[in-house]
Amino acid sequence: MSTYWCNGEWLAARDFPAAPQDRGAQLGLGLFETLLGMDGRMVFCERHLARLAAGCARLGWLPPQQQFADLPEAMARLLQLTGLTAGLARLRLTVTAGSGALADLASGADRLVWMSASPLVEPHASLALGLAPWPRNERGALAGLKCAAYAENLLALDAARRGGFNETVFFNTAGELCEAATGNIFIVRDGVVATPPLASGCLAGITRGVLLELAARDGIACEVMVLQREDLDRADEVFVTSATRGPVAVSRVGERLLGNPRMGRHMRGQWEEQVRRNILG
Repeated sequence: MSTYWCNGEWLAARDFPAAPQDRGAQLGLGLFETLLGMDGRMVFCERHLARLAAGCARLGWLPPQQQFADLPEAMARLLQLTGLTAGLARLRLTVTAGSGALADLASGADRLVWMSASPLVEPHASLALGLAPWPRNERGALAGLKCAAYAENLLALDAARRGGFNETVFFNTAGELCEAATGNIFIVRDGVVATPPLASGCLAGITRGVLLELAARDGIACEVMVLQREDLDRADEVFVTSATRGPVAVSRVGERLLGNPRMGRHMRGQWEEQVRRNILG
C-alpha cells in the first residue's frame, strides 16, 4: 500500500486528507519540487528546498522547512517505507494553499505539505523535440515558478506526442528560446554551450544551475544568453535537463536529425559525478 508523508504524519493512501476546499485542488494554487532519490538518499536536497522557499516567498507563504525542520529526514524515511532504498527514485514534495477566499493568496491553516515517492522510470536515451504550439509568457505572474497549475505543460506534451515527439520546447512571446515542457534546454554550437537566461521565462532548474557551475569549474565555454529560433536550428547539439533525468541528448528537433552528442555526454558524466557527491542520507 502506498505511504505518504503529510503535515508531519505518515498516512496510507486511503487516509490521505484530500480536502475539496483546498485551493490547491480547486485552483492549482500550490508549488512543488521533484527530487531525485538514489539508493535511499536524496540528491541536491538543499537546492530544491531553497527554490521552494523562494517560490513560497513570491506567494507570501511560510516555507515548509520552517514549519517542519525534519523535511530532509522525512524524505529519506519515506524512501525506506516505500521500499525505494536501492536504485533511483522520484520524490515529489507539494505545498498547497489550503482553504481560503478565492481572491486571497494567503495560505490557510489547513494547507497541506505532503510528499510521495515512486520508482524512477528509466528516461529516454534521447529525445525527439517538437515545438510547442503556443508561447511561454515570460512576463506572466507564474514565469519561473514551479507551480502546481501544470496543465499548459501537459497540453504541450500531449500535442508533441501526437506529433511523434516525446518532448517539446517553448519559445516566449518575444520569439526567444525559453525551455522544454519538463526541463531546461541547452544548445551547443562550435563547442560553445548556451542556455536561455531566466528573463526568458524559464525555470531556474536545479540541474541547469549545476551544469553552469560545472562548466565554469572545468573551463567549458558556456553562455547564458538570449537564443532565437535560428540558434536552435543551427545547433550542433541540443540537450534537455531535469532534476530526475539529468542532461538528456536531443536526437531530433522537428524533422532535423542531430549528430554525435559529444558535449552532452561529457556534461552528463560530470553531472552523474556531482550526483554521487551530493546525496543526503
